[in-house]
Amino acid sequence: MRSALVTLSFLAITLIIYSCANSGNNSDKNANKTSEKIKQRDDGTIDLHIEKAACVDDNTNPSGNTAEWTFIVSKPGRYNVWLSSATIDTMDLQYRNKVKISFQDELLEKKPIRNKIVLNASDVKFPYYRADSFMGTFYIQEPGEYSIQVISEKVIAQSDNIQNTTEANHTKLISLFLTPSTR
Repeated sequence: MRSALVTLSFLAITLIIYSCANSGNNSDKNANKTSEKIKQRDDGTIDLHIEKAACVDDNTNPSGNTAEWTFIVSKPGRYNVWLSSATIDTMDLQYRNKVKISFQDELLEKKPIRNKIVLNASDVKFPYYRADSFMGTFYIQEPGEYSIQVISEKVIAQSDNIQNTTEANHTKLISLFLTPSTR
């Protein structure tokens, strides 16, 4: 029993080490990047880019790949949740499973569709386009520090180049952003 517990602990630590932000060639530099808190912009938007996430790749079940961000909210209220993907085909994003977005005690679970196509986006290079998918809303009651988590097979470690990764040949999750809701 004790050896099983040690083995599980070792596996958990190994998974954490192989995260998106820590998978580069300078793990100390990248570890410091993930410890930086993401702050809300003056317009109320919260930008959560995959390169600033702590990620875990599940090689045996990619649908369990996870990205997590910690951010600071200065303006409470209702927020629209948008998922940005880099894709070759804007008509079919090819998400095999629903994306799960967990925030506090709430869970959004939806298969992304293209709601907006952003041409000439600075965060993607040809032949890819950026497709933004509306995923739902969250209510943030008070200012403070929060964490949000995304679970999807399209969460792919930054060290995996978009052109060289089989899983990302078509579509890759590039960011999550929250915008103040006007309703």
